[in-house]
Amino acid sequence: MPKSKVRKKTAYTPPADRRTPVKVRAAGPTGLAWKIPMFGMMLLGLIWLLVNYIAGDKISWMADLGNWNFAGGFALMIAGLLMTMRWR
Repeated sequence: MPKSKVRKKTAYTPPADRRTPVKVRAAGPTGLAWKIPMFGMMLLGLIWLLVNYIAGDKISWMADLGNWNFAGGFALMIAGLLMTMRWR
């Protein structure tokens, strides 16, 4: 069987119209103005649910909300958890 011929490859040259990449400045740590509301919302949602379970029927405005107490508590906790995505 005959041997295949070796092809010559030209050296790769990048296109001339490419720009050099811009370096992005590193972001610093998150300040207290972000951390306090983030953890506060998570804790407030947890406390809301605990109070609803323990004394929800004794507090008139919580009894009026009924099952919407779950929506309020979980909404606060989810808002706090969504804030963790920007926490550095």
